[in-house]
Amino acid sequence: MSGIAKKKINSSLKFVYSDNNSLSVIFHDNDLLMGVAGEFNKNLKELEKITQSSLYSRGNSILIKSNPENNELLKNAIQFLVKQFVNNGSIENKDIISSVDKFMINEKVKNNNITDIIKTPKKSIIPRSEKQKGYVRALRQSDIIISAGPAGTGKTFLAVAVGLTMLLEKKIERIILSRPAVEAGERLGFLPGDMKEKVDPYLRPLYDSLYDLFDFEKIQRMIEIGDIEIAPLAFMRGRTLKNCFAILDEAQNATDTQIKMFLTRIGENSKIVVNGDPSQIDLANKGMSGLARSKKLLGHLDEISIVDFDHSDVVRHPLVSKIVKAYKENDKY
Repeated sequence: MSGIAKKKINSSLKFVYSDNNSLSVIFHDNDLLMGVAGEFNKNLKELEKITQSSLYSRGNSILIKSNPENNELLKNAIQFLVKQFVNNGSIENKDIISSVDKFMINEKVKNNNITDIIKTPKKSIIPRSEKQKGYVRALRQSDIIISAGPAGTGKTFLAVAVGLTMLLEKKIERIILSRPAVEAGERLGFLPGDMKEKVDPYLRPLYDSLYDLFDFEKIQRMIEIGDIEIAPLAFMRGRTLKNCFAILDEAQNATDTQIKMFLTRIGENSKIVVNGDPSQIDLANKGMSGLARSKKLLGHLDEISIVDFDHSDVVRHPLVSKIVKAYKENDKY
């Protein structure tokens, strides 16, 4: 795929409308057509499933057969995917979901050089909702950011992306990744292995985000030399975090005292990000979670940004948003 991404791609498209509610999208670059359609047309099949339409790859074109409204939606979706492929050399499932999202389409129409874009070595990350745009701006402008919301809203991924770009641009000296190891009762001394081996299983989502944004070997090297530090929350006490971007993930499982301790570690030229999902508290006493209280106590401070996500900001499979919404509505009763 990298060979395709490096060569000059003719991204121009031609649209031919027919009387039978069909639309042909004609490509002038076969590599681009293959990239958009996906292996064995998997991207087109995913678009079919989401939009309840029919798409066919024929020769140098994609044929869309649906109602006029869906035809226009899919036309815009294909244009969106073309830009994603040209910019990144590949198309992921989340790009397909975004391609039929009206917010993302409008953003592309309004401005191809979105100011909130995050450029990492592997890909360019574009906020996929107004709330995500506000979150990215907060990550860049505020000293402390506290965010809460369901899984799939980009809290962790976007924070890691912004932190990594700041590290590569030498605006900070290191990234610190932390989370409470509630499943181990924070008694990490009883687990086998060194500290990294003990806490690694609990930080896997953070690792996944890093590897999605940068080469595996380079991330490993940055960990080895200390540019990226893995530290359980229990080990943060007594430290002062200078010239760093520190992320506390799964903060709904941190107590009020622990969150206060983490926030007060902030030092010169540093940012602290606290992320959590209030619906997934694993503490034996759920009332001990300090995430909600930190938002309430600190929201009035100018240097601190509070961002609340909901099911409408979920950018995973469309079904995830429906599941989150259903559970949230059930919790009201």
